[in-house]
Amino acid sequence: MWAAGAVLFAVLTAAGARLAVPLPGTAVPFTLQVLAVLLSGFVLGPYVGAASQILYLAAGLAGVPVFYAGGGFAYLLGPTGGYLLAFPAAAAIAGAFAWRSPRVGSMLLGAGLAVAMIHLGGAAWLALVVGGDAALRAGVLPFLPGDLLKVALAVLIGSRFQGRFRRTFG
Repeated sequence: MWAAGAVLFAVLTAAGARLAVPLPGTAVPFTLQVLAVLLSGFVLGPYVGAASQILYLAAGLAGVPVFYAGGGFAYLLGPTGGYLLAFPAAAAIAGAFAWRSPRVGSMLLGAGLAVAMIHLGGAAWLALVVGGDAALRAGVLPFLPGDLLKVALAVLIGSRFQGRFRRTFG
């Protein structure tokens, strides 16, 4: 059943990419992908959660249009490549904290560290394209309020349904 869970969360991450809002002043859109990444770790655990994100990236690398504006290897060389490549590690971090201790505090810490991993990967890559200060201003700061909301939503969903999800995808 874990394979079905990995496929499901790869598809949910792709759907999250399509639910995007371009933000003025940045080439990085606001999407719901981070929510899907966090939930993949919470629901599937660190290993299968990370596998779901690797599957998502593999589909995009193969040319399937699962990313915000398409697919293909060249997409990962663009401004959002670092964020995308951090997704498997972020899912693993969220899953490790949630599965070790499925309490709200542990899930909040895991989700916070997972989002930090995504921003670290994204900002590092974006800094190569636009410079360090610009990467922080355009690729991290505008997204923090929305990401805090995604963390809260992921923890709310994850803490409420984690037992049921574990039985289903365990």
